[in-house]
Amino acid sequence: MSERREITELLGDGIAEELRQSVRAVAESLPGEHAFDTVDLAYENRRKGARLLYDQAAASMRRTGVGIKYPTATIDESPNAVLRKLLKFSVIHRPVTTIPGLRTMFTGKLDLDIVRVATGGTYDDPGQMIGDYAAASLRVVDRKTCEQAAHYAFSIAARDRKSLTSSSKYTIQRVTDGLFEDIVDEVAKEIAFAGQVEHRRELFDALLAKLVMAPERFQVILVLNEYGDFLSDLASGLIGSLGLGASVSLAFNERGRVTVAMFDAIHGTAPDIAGQDKANPTAILRAFAMLLAHLGDSRNANALRRGLFDCLDAGEATPDLGGKLGTKAFTGAVIGRTAERLKEKAKT
Repeated sequence: MSERREITELLGDGIAEELRQSVRAVAESLPGEHAFDTVDLAYENRRKGARLLYDQAAASMRRTGVGIKYPTATIDESPNAVLRKLLKFSVIHRPVTTIPGLRTMFTGKLDLDIVRVATGGTYDDPGQMIGDYAAASLRVVDRKTCEQAAHYAFSIAARDRKSLTSSSKYTIQRVTDGLFEDIVDEVAKEIAFAGQVEHRRELFDALLAKLVMAPERFQVILVLNEYGDFLSDLASGLIGSLGLGASVSLAFNERGRVTVAMFDAIHGTAPDIAGQDKANPTAILRAFAMLLAHLGDSRNANALRRGLFDCLDAGEATPDLGGKLGTKAFTGAVIGRTAERLKEKAKT
């Protein structure tokens, strides 16, 4: 039997409970023991004692090293933003892959790892009015976070034998985006395996067009905060739905090693379908597979990912993807397909 793995679990709002039930059912079906340390970040609990809950969530993730977060409503504050500051998440990694069997408006094949600097840009600045007719916002590009993102992006590119594209508007935003590109070049020269990775620059607007016209040219894409936000949603739309996207937020120590990794789905709380057995758990199950891989449990991670894709390829899907299965039935189908993949692996 595999070793016991403890995982921080952050509850949320809307369809979060149904997604939690799906993850728990899948976890129980897999070989090994998965223990969950649960913190309830539902809005009503946050409203009563937000700071205490956030501190509890952060302490748990520092101890376990990993967390899975279900969708939370952004009302008085963004829970993601609060956790990002508490845990010093500096990098967001979002893999986007074409899923067999899903109908989309896009016929190209995507296999991307989008690595995004998680802080800075204009997102951390509230802006200010200048008189009555103008507004200004400060844009900040931080060397340390860019270095961490670049090191991480080059490492996964080398690991998976992929090319790396850094993208920005460096010809226009010469100071901020220029600094980002300079840092990427510096990291490429510093680290031993960077020479193994093909690295090129693309202007961000051109990248968007080229990604649609020739997606096979792009594998790992490294971008600043805002660009990563835009690019992730575009890429998710190209593979069929925002409801398919999974993500991990990463914090690093001074040696560049990951200290905390929080996995989540990139979609929202979908309160209009909450409690109706209509929620699509694809994204959160992809996030859970990523979490297992991060823990070194490649056997279960690969089986879950392939089992999930097997379901979708066979038309076993929730209504939003053209299927007829409810959340529980789809979860059951994934468990069955994953078990088949585990049996295949055991025979080889």
